[in-house]
Amino acid sequence: MTPNPTPSGLPADGRPHTHEMVVVHRVFRRESALLPRLVRAVPDGASARAAEVAAYLDDYVMGLHHHHTLEDELIWPLLRARAAAQDDLVARMEDQHGHIDRTLAAVGEWAPQWRRSADSVAGQELALALEEHRLALLDHLDDEEKLVLPLVAEHLTVAEWDEVGRRGLETLPKNKVMLALGAILEDATEDERAYFLGRAPLLGRLLWRWLGRRQYAAFCHAMRGPLAGGTGR
Repeated sequence: MTPNPTPSGLPADGRPHTHEMVVVHRVFRRESALLPRLVRAVPDGASARAAEVAAYLDDYVMGLHHHHTLEDELIWPLLRARAAAQDDLVARMEDQHGHIDRTLAAVGEWAPQWRRSADSVAGQELALALEEHRLALLDHLDDEEKLVLPLVAEHLTVAEWDEVGRRGLETLPKNKVMLALGAILEDATEDERAYFLGRAPLLGRLLWRWLGRRQYAAFCHAMRGPLAGGTGR
């Protein structure tokens, strides 16, 4: 079972704080919904804007790839060894990763052509591929949160879980750290924001306050401006 949280949202019994992954998953849920809308909002032939959105798509794909690679390397092997009765569930997670990879391969078939030309036909095919990708992704995230995270809380140590987060940070290019933090904090509750900022070093918290918030808000405005929604916090 999932450990009972304290009022701050932290597990009360020293187990891994798996709710971190739920917050990170919100980023992928939000961005996977935004991407097809952003593609469709690019006017036919507006190649400069298409290049901006395509770069945004590249960052999304890279982030999701790293996220799943960490699970493949650091979580599934431990669950196979310690929760043998759940081997079918772990295999299901691996199969879902493979399905998601195939949907991203379809995205990758259309993205280069659309990036170069901003052709509306290529853009529509890319948007459809992104929507197909999102359906596969949401199924996986739902299963992972409902079925896998309770197993992680039971069978992994805090140190093993923290290693997943540490390795995730190491994969981020330094110039993307503030944007990644902003993406995590955008839909976080006040308690969740306090938790993630509290885990950052003092310099990181100061950089977020002085620079990162404005940088992220400007990025959201530039990227999402053509859409009806607003910018992030």
